Amino acid sequence: MKSLFLFILVLLLDIIQAGTADKVQVYSVSMGKNIPALVVLPDHYAQSDLHYNTLLLLHGHGGNYMDWQSHTDLRPYADQFQFIIVCPDGSRNSWYLDSPVDQDSQYETFIIDEFIPWLENEYRINDIAITGLSMGGHGALYLSIRHPKLFSAASSMSGGVDLRHSTKSWDIAQKLGPYEKFPHRWERNSIVGIISDLETLAFPVLIDCGTDDFFIEINRELHRMLLEKGIKHVYTEFPGAHTWEYWVHALDYHLFYLQHQFKSP
Repeated sequence: MKSLFLFILVLLLDIIQAGTADKVQVYSVSMGKNIPALVVLPDHYAQSDLHYNTLLLLHGHGGNYMDWQSHTDLRPYADQFQFIIVCPDGSRNSWYLDSPVDQDSQYETFIIDEFIPWLENEYRINDIAITGLSMGGHGALYLSIRHPKLFSAASSMSGGVDLRHSTKSWDIAQKLGPYEKFPHRWERNSIVGIISDLETLAFPVLIDCGTDDFFIEINRELHRMLLEKGIKHVYTEFPGAHTWEYWVHALDYHLFYLQHQFKSP
């Protein structure tokens, strides 16, 4: 009886954590270095010839490509939603943009021109969506709005959508130069600045922030701007702060939303 119980337990654990999480290295020509990433494949990927919708899941400031996996196991999500979930490294403070100051921080070029083509060559991919937290929330909106043909949908959790929120914090000046000298760079690379020039969004967008988050007011301002311009989007607030507890709980909501926005089944 004990052997049967252990067999069933092992079988159940195998079902619960059937996906695989693999660390990879992708060479960036634009930066002249290897960039790590985590690729989480759903169960039976290797045994099938199916193509899968894919989610880019971005980390926040000070983090790295393993942040999400270290706070919540992504393998059950890949199985449940039948996504390929990919966490590229955005350096500690890249803000997922091409820095005019730091040649070693060209992360828009890397993700758009190098990493996504590499993914499409290495894996069976249908449509791509993108989301992330904090700096990664900014990155998800930034990359998708600037390259709308690449993405089926985008979302942001607690996004730093206005880089001018603090001109002294989060190493932004290291990437754009001092705000006092280059205010146009800060505005041009902020989501609120980009939105001011848009008439519509080419894909569904979800914006989410906790009511106790220090980024709540800039997210509310982005929501107000989108409403004034008549740009369709989903905006939500839930109780919570700028914490991993909030983001892990929010992940289910974002995955459900994005699942229903993919063009391919």
